[in-house]
Amino acid sequence: MSNVSLVIGGRGFTVACADGEEAHIASLGRMIDARLEAAGGVSGQSEPRMLLFAALLLADELYELRQQPVPAPASIPPGLDARIAAIATQLENLASRLEGRAPSA
Repeated sequence: MSNVSLVIGGRGFTVACADGEEAHIASLGRMIDARLEAAGGVSGQSEPRMLLFAALLLADELYELRQQPVPAPASIPPGLDARIAAIATQLENLASRLEGRAPSA
């Protein structure tokens, strides 16, 4: 277990995390602090109120992202499915030969 020191809204916090997660947690803390700063900061607010405000900003961002339509998957280039099927058949034939069976057509 490791500890990471974060500064959010001008206040210091120490957060416990798994070993190796320190950089990720520090990055998340900077992201929260940047959101608060972009929203005009939270000077004069109590710690719980400041953290509530940060959580609401991030929840709103997540909500907006979830409202965006999911892009359609890229279409498969013509002939790719047939090429994949041919490769699969070749692999099956090779496996059959290695196992001492007759290859499939």
